[in-house]
Amino acid sequence: MIAILNYGLGNLHSVLKAVDFVGGDGYLTDDPSAIVNAEKIILPGVGAFADGILGLKSREMIVPLQRAARNGIPILGICLGMQLLFSSSEENGLHAGLDIIKGKVLKFPDSELKVPQIGWNQLEEIVRSDLMAGVQEGDYVYFNHGYYCQPDNPGAILTKTEYGTNFASSVRVDNVLGVQFHPEKSQRVGLRILRNFVEKING
Repeated sequence: MIAILNYGLGNLHSVLKAVDFVGGDGYLTDDPSAIVNAEKIILPGVGAFADGILGLKSREMIVPLQRAARNGIPILGICLGMQLLFSSSEENGLHAGLDIIKGKVLKFPDSELKVPQIGWNQLEEIVRSDLMAGVQEGDYVYFNHGYYCQPDNPGAILTKTEYGTNFASSVRVDNVLGVQFHPEKSQRVGLRILRNFVEKING
């Protein structure tokens, strides 16, 4: 059973539908006790970092999520969900995150590129991983974000993507993974990544 967390922000039904399509046994929940008992967890999200943390806090999900990470339960953060796993974000002021992955969420540097990044962009493999098994160098996935994650440990980066800067588009620290893009909107490549999480990622 894969708990897909509902904390008030997120493309929940699209994620659930995609997980079910690739053979995962997913269910939506806003119950913090479900986090502790889940086999795997997906933390989706669309919106502002501070609103995401507030949504998790108001539903008493923060401590159970941190405990699940320590206990080895596989966790996948998607878009804002990935950012929430980090220590802090500078979006609209400085805000503390879950601190499950050490690092910061930063604003894209000023450039001629439009921010937020909305649309398709490529993945550059940095570290070979089970999550990206079958994904080819240069494959496209769908992004929608104005901030990016910078882990303290560069060894946590699975893939990078170029958009004004070369940013971490997917990460892994032990049993905790994150993708900055939306796999549920990324067609064949995204479904392959979700299938890998369902089939290959274990605690």
